[in-house]
Amino acid sequence: MLLVDEIIEETETTIVCKKTFADNEFFFQGHFPDSPIVPGVIQCECCLQSGALLLAGISASGSTSNDDDELPVATRMDSVKFKRMIRPGDEIEMHVTLNEQVSNASYLTGKILLAGKLAMRLDFSVTMSPAPTSSNAPPKKESAS
Repeated sequence: MLLVDEIIEETETTIVCKKTFADNEFFFQGHFPDSPIVPGVIQCECCLQSGALLLAGISASGSTSNDDDELPVATRMDSVKFKRMIRPGDEIEMHVTLNEQVSNASYLTGKILLAGKLAMRLDFSVTMSPAPTSSNAPPKKESAS
């Protein structure tokens, strides 16, 4: 589930992405049926995916030693604060800043803006981990015949 519609701006240490939530997003069915809002975990994932795009850009530019066989895996989320409700049809901007890199760990701050105002923020870290290969990927679910 990709939660980034567009990259608006990118530098070596920041990225700004955009996402518009359609009325038919699956998570609106249960959160909440009569008054749908974007769940907090989805908001966090928006920032995490934006951060992954930022780190992929850093990797592609050769600024780090990451290679295509690594994925950024979330290891921590701190100071998560929700300030505004995000509803179907809302367009948000995700602003992610790389604060520090130590070895294979990256420390970032993410913010979501709704109509130019802070809707959510968090600090998070990711560790570059080996991407799944056919030998270490989880087993595929067998279909019933």
